[in-house]
Amino acid sequence: MNHTVSSLQCFFLVLCISLLLVCSNSEDTSKSRKKPILINFGDSNSDTGGVLAGVGLPIGLPHGITFFHRGTGRLGDGRLILDFFCEHLKLPYLSPYLDSLSPNFKRGVNFAVSGATALPMFSFPLAVQIRQYVRFKNRSQELISSGRRNLIDDDGFKNALYMIDIGQNDLLQALYDSNLTYATVVEKIPSMLLEINKAIQTVYLNGGRKFWVHNTGPLGCAPKELAINQHNESDLDPIGCFRVHNDVAKTFNKGLFSLVNEMRAQLKDATLVYVDIYSIKYKLSADSKRYGFVDPLMACCGFGGRPNNYDRKATCGQPGSTICPDVTKAIVWDGVHYTEAANRFVVDAILSNRYTYPKIPLNRFW
Repeated sequence: MNHTVSSLQCFFLVLCISLLLVCSNSEDTSKSRKKPILINFGDSNSDTGGVLAGVGLPIGLPHGITFFHRGTGRLGDGRLILDFFCEHLKLPYLSPYLDSLSPNFKRGVNFAVSGATALPMFSFPLAVQIRQYVRFKNRSQELISSGRRNLIDDDGFKNALYMIDIGQNDLLQALYDSNLTYATVVEKIPSMLLEINKAIQTVYLNGGRKFWVHNTGPLGCAPKELAINQHNESDLDPIGCFRVHNDVAKTFNKGLFSLVNEMRAQLKDATLVYVDIYSIKYKLSADSKRYGFVDPLMACCGFGGRPNNYDRKATCGQPGSTICPDVTKAIVWDGVHYTEAANRFVVDAILSNRYTYPKIPLNRFW
């Protein structure tokens, strides 16, 4: 009997010690695991309010109607791809760098501004966003050294994931300037890519080692482009998108893919991931019914009806514009920007890891 009691006591003692060790190891792992931090550069695809804060451009309802139920400066009915990334990583939505009223910069910052370009053409091009980042980083360290809290420290900047989504506005402007001439646009692509190269190099020199680079989408499938540019059937591809727009996008993407590969070889202690947004979005437009969407080449919010529901005189939010009956079944919100439902589709595809090169899951950076 005493032998049995003694055996039971030993068993429970060993069990308790094992549980304590497991809890201790779990706690140490939790403490050592770095928290996700996102720092984003780009245009309206990822602008969470930069253009609103920077130039005071009023972007109110119906933009934001689906999720935020108010205008936030986002061009869309709800959340952007970047917002879904934040949710996936359990981060607050990124505050625009230019937001002076109660921003939250503890777990990231967003330098993206609608209309931004890789080349220095308009306000807040990529080079300006990078200079803002350098200033933000240096100033954050100054404030932290003087006792300020809830800012990104030096270790945080080193371990942050730097996202870049830019180039579509450069390509569109080049198309407009050349009267939709492929050869003329393609000549300008190397200079666009050079700006992205310089941006990554500058972040790297400032300690950044993790990069997430989006290619550009099928510009020729945007209802706005189909509505404002005269064309005939020979100008369109099998699903009704502008060939020349998509051809320049694919050429840009090919160059961007090569650039990322070259920089990966050059910056051997850095991680660079290329994300194929084009393939995801084109697949969505081509097989819209399969995925529960309708009228892929029509704007949900606009004026004019079929085929594109886009009119420059009555764009989304202007007098005369209307909203489609079911936004959740629309791909394009205002003729250019995607709906929240379409953005969610894109994010699900990205997180499946089938469109990232190399195939590193988003949450594995920390």
